[in-house]
Amino acid sequence: MEFEIWWLLALPLFFGMGWVAARIDIKSLLSESRAMPTSYFRGLNFLLNEQPDKAIESFLQVAKENPQTVELQFALGSLFRRRGEVDRAIRMHQDLVNREDLPAEERRAASYELAQDYFKAGLLDHAEQVLAKIAETDPSPEVHRHLLDIYIQEKDWAKAIDAARKLEASAKRNYQKEIANYYCELAITEHVHARGGAAEAHLTRALEANRKCVRANLLRGEWLAAEGKHEAAIDAWKAIEQQDPAYFGLAAEGMVDSYKALGRLGEGLALLRGLQHRYPGLDLLNVVYQVTAEHEGDEAAWRLVRDEVRRNPTLVGLDHLIDAELVRAPAERRQDLQLMKNLVHSHAQALAVYLCGNCGFKARQFFWQCPACGGWETFPPRRTAELEAAGRHLARMQLGQ
Repeated sequence: MEFEIWWLLALPLFFGMGWVAARIDIKSLLSESRAMPTSYFRGLNFLLNEQPDKAIESFLQVAKENPQTVELQFALGSLFRRRGEVDRAIRMHQDLVNREDLPAEERRAASYELAQDYFKAGLLDHAEQVLAKIAETDPSPEVHRHLLDIYIQEKDWAKAIDAARKLEASAKRNYQKEIANYYCELAITEHVHARGGAAEAHLTRALEANRKCVRANLLRGEWLAAEGKHEAAIDAWKAIEQQDPAYFGLAAEGMVDSYKALGRLGEGLALLRGLQHRYPGLDLLNVVYQVTAEHEGDEAAWRLVRDEVRRNPTLVGLDHLIDAELVRAPAERRQDLQLMKNLVHSHAQALAVYLCGNCGFKARQFFWQCPACGGWETFPPRRTAELEAAGRHLARMQLGQ
């Protein structure tokens, strides 16, 4: 009974305290509202009436009249950049950076926003200068990542390597694949300017950065073959088997030419057939099929592609098989085979593309860097027709068929 009486006495006290607190909050809110300029409420009204341009002008007036509205200035700067009004975003963020009374953290945030404005405007050198200054005191992953994007766009591969190494340390992520490709880009530049020693040194560094860098051995083989060093070129291409044999299709034509130059085409063709048997691929099959047809005749080419289609059925392989059948078929069957060929070929061509595993971009030719998303080595060396066939094979295995 005493407990219930105590609560009856306490309830009016709690209610009174809540009423006093509410009155204090209301007074504070009214005081803050009176302190806000008319332009602020006019801007809100424009927003509510779906007049964003007029709202922005009103908020700009607030920012000019009240320098303390830092958050509003940040919001306006970001809005301008999203709308494509980069010059206005730059002015807004530049004003914030130049303010002497701005705290260090907010000045750093304004500088970072300014760098993004410059980047979007295409002023990469300005963005680089701002980000490099930020990095001196704040070596965060975001800063290094933006610097790396700038160096890649500028094709300044030496700086890209340095930025990637710093990003490895700050982001705790492995960038060896990317670094190896930057070294390959440096090697290509040196090779174009006929500086073979420097180009070879960069390829060696690429393999030191990433021992599975197939691109380095492909380039090395190509350049050695161009110099007439065919034995060394073949050795460079053979090294791909220890890295990723799926890439042999990209080296097959060069290997055939080098074996021809050495007068050992039979040996080269036997090697490529063995590789095709162990590591089947459409690009490799294309080369082996053509070389077999040219040097051993249509019958041998037909047997080769027939066995391959039985082992790894794909539309592209079937397309080659019909080609081989057309050559050896009697005249009365060729019209029907040509009809089949036309139908299969159109579908096979649609599937004979490379597909970026990062963004889904499709391309007829192989890219080391995706033209759409900029990712490195995101294109598998196999065409989509092979990937779909591999997927069906895996599904059959999982189902126990």
